[in-house]
Amino acid sequence: RKALNHELSKLFNELWDMDVNRLMPGKDYTIDLQGKAGAAQQGDSAVQDSAARHLFHNVNEERLKSIKTFATFISLLDNYETSTGVAEVVTPEEIAENNGFLDAILETEVMKLAHEYLLKKNLAKANLTDFKYQLYDIWFQLYARKEGDRPDSCGFEHVFVGETRRGKQILGLHNWVQFYLQEKHNQIDYKGYVARKNKTRPDKDDQVLSIQFSWKGSVKPIGSTFIGVSPEFEFALYTIIFLLAEERVTRETVKIEEYELQMVVCRHGHHIGTAYPVLLSTNGE
Repeated sequence: RKALNHELSKLFNELWDMDVNRLMPGKDYTIDLQGKAGAAQQGDSAVQDSAARHLFHNVNEERLKSIKTFATFISLLDNYETSTGVAEVVTPEEIAENNGFLDAILETEVMKLAHEYLLKKNLAKANLTDFKYQLYDIWFQLYARKEGDRPDSCGFEHVFVGETRRGKQILGLHNWVQFYLQEKHNQIDYKGYVARKNKTRPDKDDQVLSIQFSWKGSVKPIGSTFIGVSPEFEFALYTIIFLLAEERVTRETVKIEEYELQMVVCRHGHHIGTAYPVLLSTNGE
């Protein structure tokens, strides 16, 4: 296991503390963890279901929709064709929505601090408009998931919306808002939590979870996700790690609040391939 990255831990805790748009467990939303998930393999069609009810018992949607970064984020979730290999068509309206979302997050203290940090490292453009283009390229520029295929994917789609491969595999989908909305529309079936070794079961106020679920006919044996955090918080963390390194897969061990996490970011050329947090002392993702 890689040693704890103290510099990033300090920075990420500062970002956590200034994330004023984050929703609070027990106050703005309630989760219902239910049973522990059974063993499963990627691509299983049927697995034991240890959770009869939804993971999200309730979410204060009024609050969600009244926060600009969440509202603009939610408008992006229906812009994608989730099947890989099917070319994405990006309309002018969608480009405008992408820009609206980036404008909204760039007004937050979270993204301002991320920008400042990246500037110190000479990794970001100083001018905000240029920085925004940089973010657009990293997250929204389309590419082909497999060599030679049509441009069918982008970092944002993979991480925040989720994709399927040949109807047998779930790729990405590491965002709690998308999970909640898909669950509300009965698209996702939560199967139970995946426990950490040193902690028998997660608490309902845990803000990082490992979970098992099925979506569009496939099972994701283990998926980790932040719960309740704002989209700008996740965007900031993943962008910072992406820009700090050059290898194809970057894993940074950080401690945010009480959570010891391995932040994983994979590149696809100059773009984000995937990004997610892994709770340490879980069985790998």
